[in-house]
Amino acid sequence: MQKYEMLILLRSDMEDEAREAELKKYADIVTSMGGTVEATDKWGVKKTAYPINYKTDAFFALMKFQSDGAVVKELDRVAGISADVLRRMITKVKEK
Repeated sequence: MQKYEMLILLRSDMEDEAREAELKKYADIVTSMGGTVEATDKWGVKKTAYPINYKTDAFFALMKFQSDGAVVKELDRVAGISADVLRRMITKVKEK
């Protein structure tokens, strides 16, 4: 299993319960496909470098997890069709 990080930008005007449910959805995808979630760091609402869908701020969260490549494809697919996700980026963490 490989280590990955998923940086996700959610709409800043979401309710707290909806935001938590959205983040839990991605953690559940990882665990249901045999991976493990190490941590989910919630950075809070921050300004974006440029407007995304006419919005200048977003809620940033970083999820660190271990899984296979199939999980990454599924996370990217689900995040891509979610209306609450402004941007997402999944990167492989190099082992030291």
